[in-house]
Amino acid sequence: MKDGTRRAYWYHRATGKRLRGEPGSADFIADYAAAEKLIRDRHAGTLNSLIRDYTTSIEFEQKLAASTQAEYKRMLTKSEAEFGTMPIAALDDARVRKDLLEWREKVARSSGQREADNRLSAISAMLTWGVDRGTITTNHLKGFKRLYHVDRSEIIWLPEHIAAFMSVASLEMQQALILGLHTGQREGDILRMPWSAYDGASISLRQGKRRRGTTLAPLVHIPCTAALRRMLDGMERISPLILTTKTGQSFKSRYFGRLWEEATKKAGLESVTLPGSDEAVDLHFHDLRGTAVTLLSEAGCTPQQIATITGHSLKTVHRILERYLARTRGLAEQAMMNFENSPRTKFANQLQTSPSRPKSKKGKGVA
Repeated sequence: MKDGTRRAYWYHRATGKRLRGEPGSADFIADYAAAEKLIRDRHAGTLNSLIRDYTTSIEFEQKLAASTQAEYKRMLTKSEAEFGTMPIAALDDARVRKDLLEWREKVARSSGQREADNRLSAISAMLTWGVDRGTITTNHLKGFKRLYHVDRSEIIWLPEHIAAFMSVASLEMQQALILGLHTGQREGDILRMPWSAYDGASISLRQGKRRRGTTLAPLVHIPCTAALRRMLDGMERISPLILTTKTGQSFKSRYFGRLWEEATKKAGLESVTLPGSDEAVDLHFHDLRGTAVTLLSEAGCTPQQIATITGHSLKTVHRILERYLARTRGLAEQAMMNFENSPRTKFANQLQTSPSRPKSKKGKGVA
């Protein structure tokens, strides 16, 4: 203030209305409720109101993972600028599909195909919820064809890629690679993994991706390899989390992604050609998860054993094995070795180099 004193003023972000009193006071709560009602009345019967109903529903808050909730809210907020005032009744008109697909094309040109597809997926999920609730009769986006397609089914880290990365990456990135490769866990779970999960012989954790609202994810128990134990036992515990920045802070996803990308570029892994392929690919952190599945399978682990380590469902493990191991050289060599040594296939290993032929009698030819 002019006399040097300080005074706090509070405003409702969406409406800009002034809120009296301090947060928690009767005046503040009353003004906040009035501002919220103003928004509901203003957007009643529009896509904006459907978005608010969907994102505050029990299905949204308890059936979707926290990361999915955050992404859906972000993407639905983006759609409000374009379609927020659209009447809900218009969603039952089949022509709305054309409007949404055209908007997706505009987003794809400015923000990329993947972002455009994801925004449409979030809207489609909301429309399906609206149909189930009886708010609308049809989801006209159901079954839309995605623009973005990527097949990383055969992309794995080979020993030479790991060696190249470890030779140039910072200590923090090297630790992340070892932890990811030896546990087969997602990047998010690796970055949030606390020291309390490690008991000196194994790691136990609940995967964030599999959490649904207040329902905890199943506990995953991972026996540590000797190499992983050596790394963990030799690390200084400067934070509740295993992986930290140089200053001992927790990694933010974007910052970790930038450091990882810098390390892969420095190692020359932004464009590599894998055996059996003529197309260059870039290696991602997530590909370590598939690499771990591959290595476990090559080591003779069954799908059931792999599932207990990675935390996948058995159905998902079978699907991953089909995708990641379709052309893995190590498995092919192992399979042929088993074929050759199996008692049941010995009959196929006895090639007759001089097969017997019917002998012809003197003076007579063989017909």
